[in-house]
Amino acid sequence: MPKKKRDSPSPSKKRSIANILTSLAALEDQDASERRQADAASLHDLSLLQSNHQSRLHATLDYFDRVDDHFEDAEQSETLRTKRSRLAASAAATVVADGAASAAQPQHHQRRLWVKDRSTAWWDRCNHPDFPEAEFRRAFRMSRATFDMICDELGSAVAKEDTMLRAAIPVRQRVAVCIWRLATGEPLRLVSKRFGLGISTCHKLVLEVCSAIKTVLMPKFLQWPDEQSCSSMKSRFEEISRIPNVVGSMYTTHIPIIAPKISVAAYYNRRHTERNQKTSYSITVQGVVDPDGVFTDVCIGWPGSMPDDQVLEKSALYQRALSGMLRNVWVVGSSGYPLMDWVLVPYTHQNLTWTQHAFNEKIGEVQKVAKEAFARLKGRWTCLQKRTEVKLQDLPVVLGACCVLHNICEIRKEEMEPELKFELVDDEMVPENSLRSVTSMQARDNIAHNLLHYGLAGTNFF
Repeated sequence: MPKKKRDSPSPSKKRSIANILTSLAALEDQDASERRQADAASLHDLSLLQSNHQSRLHATLDYFDRVDDHFEDAEQSETLRTKRSRLAASAAATVVADGAASAAQPQHHQRRLWVKDRSTAWWDRCNHPDFPEAEFRRAFRMSRATFDMICDELGSAVAKEDTMLRAAIPVRQRVAVCIWRLATGEPLRLVSKRFGLGISTCHKLVLEVCSAIKTVLMPKFLQWPDEQSCSSMKSRFEEISRIPNVVGSMYTTHIPIIAPKISVAAYYNRRHTERNQKTSYSITVQGVVDPDGVFTDVCIGWPGSMPDDQVLEKSALYQRALSGMLRNVWVVGSSGYPLMDWVLVPYTHQNLTWTQHAFNEKIGEVQKVAKEAFARLKGRWTCLQKRTEVKLQDLPVVLGACCVLHNICEIRKEEMEPELKFELVDDEMVPENSLRSVTSMQARDNIAHNLLHYGLAGTNFF
């Protein structure tokens, strides 16, 4: 079968096809143009990002370079300052050494450490030669001559050398701090203000000077008498009481303390607590004095709960008696002590005879010497009247120094101001075993008999 011949497109269709193709080509060109523009914009943005990154990187690197330069300069500057300080210190040392070598009189180095500015006006005024003697005695409980003697004795023991950084505190000021503190009992903060020194410095000075007093002055001014001195004491005590062979008067007092952290019950003082209606703690001071009230033996530091007879048994005096050094002599004590071969005490039982009354009266005159000595001790050194800031382990040294200073004042006849008089109150307890020797009982009876029947006793007991 023959095929049909296809018809050719009409002119209008050709034009439509041409227009479509033209539109497609235009659309492709427009799309290509837009892609080219987008690509160009992306390249521009990328360039901006890279440029910003580079600028920030350069800025960061520049900052770290400046910081590194700053610290390097600081290290160099600190090194330079250190070198300059060392050079300055070396130069100052050379200048001071040259000045000390060439000066006609010794001079103190200037202080080079920073210290708090404190006034020493009060002490400078007291230390001046024109300071009134009466005021000096009232302040330090002794004359200027006695104070100077103590400073001379302690000079080598308490003196310190100047250093490159500061001048040492003079010996006179060191001794004055200690004596003022013992005399007034003022708190360390007030002592610090008076002397222009730190509180810890004042505390250290007090302990150092007290230790020096115990080491240097106690062997000279507080010792048991030798045979010649004992003979003199016997005569003088016999003049007072008509009792022969007495070499000392003994007494025990209590020093108030702050409640210790250990062994509190041992230091509890029941008698003082009951009398004062206030809990009291104390340590004991047992002392033997000569007819002038000068201590010849002391026993310091036993707890306040111990009665007098137990304190006596713990003392070096008791050991001296056991070794036979107190044969044929008497140490007179109060009713708180037991009667022994060397300890003479009053009669304590009831319904005493006239002979026993006479004996008690005379032995009381001897006992009065010791009691008045302790009253002057506490009156002169006020720190003994109240609880102190000194630690318990350091207190025996301080109390020993007070006893030595008391002896120095008594030996040099230093008068006490009337307002310093102290009323001594110590409750005496009769020991459970108050009679420890039959021979001593007979000896006491013989002494009492002689006092009355040979007209040696007074009549005040009637």
